[in-house]
Amino acid sequence: MSSNASDREEAERLLTAERDVQARLGDHPLDFASLDAISNIYRAAAAVRRRAEREVLASHGLSFGAFTILWVLWVWDEMETAQLAEECNLAKGTLTGMLNTLEKQSLVERNRIESDKRRVLVSLTDRGTEAIADVFPRFNAFEGEMSNGLSVEEKRELARLLRVVITNATDSD
Repeated sequence: MSSNASDREEAERLLTAERDVQARLGDHPLDFASLDAISNIYRAAAAVRRRAEREVLASHGLSFGAFTILWVLWVWDEMETAQLAEECNLAKGTLTGMLNTLEKQSLVERNRIESDKRRVLVSLTDRGTEAIADVFPRFNAFEGEMSNGLSVEEKRELARLLRVVITNATDSD
C-alpha cells in the first residue's frame, strides 16, 4: 500500500472516531471542535513518539524520554536535576530512573554541587555528546517525514497554533 493510501486510511479512521464520538455524545452540550482538536494533539503526539522510538531511537538504545534528556543537555549544557526534569516534562522520580540508565550507558554523569550536596548537576559525557550528535540528524529527518505534506508556511502555522495551546495549558503553572 502506498504512503498516500495509508495516510488517507488513517485520516478516514480519525474522522470516523470523531464522528463516533459525536454520535455517542452529540446530544450533550459539548464543544466538539475543541474536543477534536485536543484529542488529535494527543493522538498525533503518541503516534509520532511510538514511531520515533521504533524507527529512529531503538537502534541507538534510547527511549523518547532518554533522547529528550540528551537533547536538552546538548542544547543547554549541564543543568540541575530539578530544571532538567522540568525542561523534559518528567517527574523527578522518572528522571532519576532514566538518568540511572543513561549513566550506566556512559551517556550522562551526575555531580553533586559542592556548596549544597543536595543539589545535583547532570551533564553529557563525551560518549553522550557523540550519541546525540549522531542521532539528532536522523531524528530531524524523521521530523521532516512526519510533517511531509505540509508546506513550510503550514508547518510554521501549526507550530504557532500549538504554542497557543501550550501557553493555555501552562498559564496556571
